Amino acid sequence: MKVKKIPLRKCIGCMISKPKKELIRVVKSKDGEINLDKTGKVAGRGAYVCNDIECLKKMHKKKALNKAFEQEVNAQIYERLYEELSTDGK
Repeated sequence: MKVKKIPLRKCIGCMISKPKKELIRVVKSKDGEINLDKTGKVAGRGAYVCNDIECLKKMHKKKALNKAFEQEVNAQIYERLYEELSTDGK
């Protein structure tokens, strides 16, 4: 049998490559809105982060979303991401 290839993505918080299904996608839509994409299928530019508050804190400290999306990401967006991730049960 053929072995199925598992896509890997790099967490922008801890910089560790993991299987795509273990990570949460942060997506910037065409109109510039930034949201969490738990399905991994929303259209737009994506960046991946571990399903962990610590990785989100590292990402915030490094301003990794600013680099990934090539725009200034304000603190309100990070706060919304913290809320959405913490309500996920982690």
